[in-house]
Amino acid sequence: MSKNTNAVSIQPAERMNGLPKQFFAALVAKANAQMAKGRDVINLGQGNPDRPTPSHIVESLKSAADNQQYHRYPPFTGYRFLKEAVAQRYAEDYGVELDPDTEVAILFGGKTGLVEISQCLLNPGDVCLVPDPGYPDYWSGVKMAGAEMAFMPLLERNSFLPDYSAIPAEMADQAKLMFINYPNNPTGAVADLSFYESTVTFAREHNIVIASDFAYGAIGFDGQRPISFLQAEGAKEVGIEFYTLSKSYNMAGWRVGFALGNKQIVGLINLIQDHYYCSLFGGIQEAAATALTGPQNCVDELRSEYELRRNALFEELDAIGWQANKSGGSFFCWLPVPKPYTSAQFADLLLEQADVVVAPGIGFGENGEGYVRLGLLAPAERLREAVRRIGALGIFKPK
Repeated sequence: MSKNTNAVSIQPAERMNGLPKQFFAALVAKANAQMAKGRDVINLGQGNPDRPTPSHIVESLKSAADNQQYHRYPPFTGYRFLKEAVAQRYAEDYGVELDPDTEVAILFGGKTGLVEISQCLLNPGDVCLVPDPGYPDYWSGVKMAGAEMAFMPLLERNSFLPDYSAIPAEMADQAKLMFINYPNNPTGAVADLSFYESTVTFAREHNIVIASDFAYGAIGFDGQRPISFLQAEGAKEVGIEFYTLSKSYNMAGWRVGFALGNKQIVGLINLIQDHYYCSLFGGIQEAAATALTGPQNCVDELRSEYELRRNALFEELDAIGWQANKSGGSFFCWLPVPKPYTSAQFADLLLEQADVVVAPGIGFGENGEGYVRLGLLAPAERLREAVRRIGALGIFKPK
């Protein structure tokens, strides 16, 4: 008896065909190809923290794993003790009061929330204001919602802050959602309270929801603690903030994040997640609460380590003649590309001739052209070695 071997014809939904290409997948593939040749590649192109999760947080998970309560389904919106923990942290660090029951949503990592908010708020044809350069996953959520993006240039002459006065009034009136992100990926720029106050004013004038990506909120340099958007008066009335444990506590693989602020938006995120998930494993939630309510010296030590690395890197950059402004926060450095190279050409050159991986700025938007992003995600001596290799190519002129 013969079998029909004709395969079913798989036709992806149109939304799948319209998704942005995963920029970092190609970057990783190039780096892996070099390493497969036995090359000593220094990969500074990604944003994956290189240090382990603090031991007291790991021990909390180990202990919690024995709790049989956590072997069952958790509450759909997560355990209240974790919401209380992040509310406590915001009160202590930023003076921001949050209602754990109505102003906190638990996320499967910050990235999930950044995609979900577009699905919650945007209809096909709606407009979203997006920073350029900016984190590419903002684009993903907008595309999944079938909405349109209008880009806000982040220029060096404006300290990589959007110039709201330069946004055409018609475009601002059409916009329904806007993303901001400080400390910034990829530029390392920081924002002050006056910027957030002007953001609240702009949002009110044009009826725009603000989505503040505060993923690097714990990482500020030169004695300056980054400001939360929620510290601005009226912020909760116009938007929410996304916070994550990935960077503050080296918990990138644990996938714990939060949406904080406006009650209606938090409710919408909880609603959409009811249809996707059944919250995080309770043991991870308990360990996350331990991170937020326990000793914070691990966060201070991490911040100091990144500042040490930044200073070591820029000392070497200065030595080879690569002039750039120091990052004010995050664990990224935004470095100008020498002429006549494009950012992609220069990144390929560094990989092929110096075995150093950096991310070309064009991957973060049109206004990222002319720069490369470098992560402080290797020990200081390894960062120094990377810059020395680049200096050996003779592209820059040492002092």
